Amino acid sequence: MTKQRICIVGDGLSGLMTAVVLAKVPGIEISLIAKKGVKNVDKRTTAISDTNYKFVNQNITSLGSKLFWPSKKIELFYETSKERINFLNLNEANSNLMYVFENDKVKSTLLKEIPKNKIKLIRKDFKNLDELKNYDLIILCVGGQSKFYDNIAKKRSIKKDYKEIAITGYVRHNHKNLNTSQFFLKEGPLAILPFSKNYFSFVWSVKKSFFENNSKRIINLVKGKITELFNFEQDIAISNIQSYPISLRLRRQYHQKNILILGEGLHTVHPVAGQGFNLVLRDIKKLNEIIKYYVGLGISIKNSYALNDFYNSRKPENTIISLGVDATHSFFKQNKYLDPFKEIIIKNIKNNETLKKFSKIISNQGLSL
Repeated sequence: MTKQRICIVGDGLSGLMTAVVLAKVPGIEISLIAKKGVKNVDKRTTAISDTNYKFVNQNITSLGSKLFWPSKKIELFYETSKERINFLNLNEANSNLMYVFENDKVKSTLLKEIPKNKIKLIRKDFKNLDELKNYDLIILCVGGQSKFYDNIAKKRSIKKDYKEIAITGYVRHNHKNLNTSQFFLKEGPLAILPFSKNYFSFVWSVKKSFFENNSKRIINLVKGKITELFNFEQDIAISNIQSYPISLRLRRQYHQKNILILGEGLHTVHPVAGQGFNLVLRDIKKLNEIIKYYVGLGISIKNSYALNDFYNSRKPENTIISLGVDATHSFFKQNKYLDPFKEIIIKNIKNNETLKKFSKIISNQGLSL
């Protein structure tokens, strides 16, 4: 039987992960198109849930546990004018809530999997979708702003400009037993993600005006804020500082004919809840299941309902989770009129065991219950 041909455009985390996972489906031939002569060094970290970690680990054994830093505890804090309230602690005694990995190390390992899985790597400056007409399925993993999406997603997307900038970086420290944390500060939410014994990464989402007014002293501001939050007595070293604008974008159309949008091109969400790449992995998992099903039946992907099945199964969760993250961000934003009422609500969250359980389930499994 002739193998069905799938072309994946983009060698970021989403493209590489999709290529290596789908390459293991019998009867499939994978090509991966990457920009010629471009090496993107991604000095950031990503957090994924326990369920997504197990999916990745089962499908790409070469990644191994050493690349992932587990977390059994997540602490959430809310800053008022008088105090910082530790309003929610999520704990797991016998399993991990999440795992953090360095993007560049995982990408490097995935690139080594390309020849092992007989994936054809094509380095070229891709300019026209017509160049790919001989493939049975085309998957676009080319970031959030590609012009190629305009030819596919005709329906208007859900968009929102937060007018915020995410500041990211690494921190070297000598503090013991540092937990994954989320601080809702007056300047904006700050996430702390440990990824080794003496390093953690941070994501601090601040107003664009705050960033622009303080752009020349961002490192000192970050250093001072982190030192204050954790009462560090010893000096800390900050590296790999990056920044990027934050927006919400949800595609209402996922595919056209045999062309599918995947990754950040499908949904870009606020980093406050760390759900962005978790949604991508759930998309890849579902796509893998659907392609296995159709190929196993001997049905051509190109002329099937495979992409329609993917759209119907993934759009509800992607939409609900993304808008839920947006609502969460809106709730915790500083507002002098609503803050007194929020403080009452937040102080009552701490002892709500049902909410804790629900939060852990959604964070781990999404809505795929």
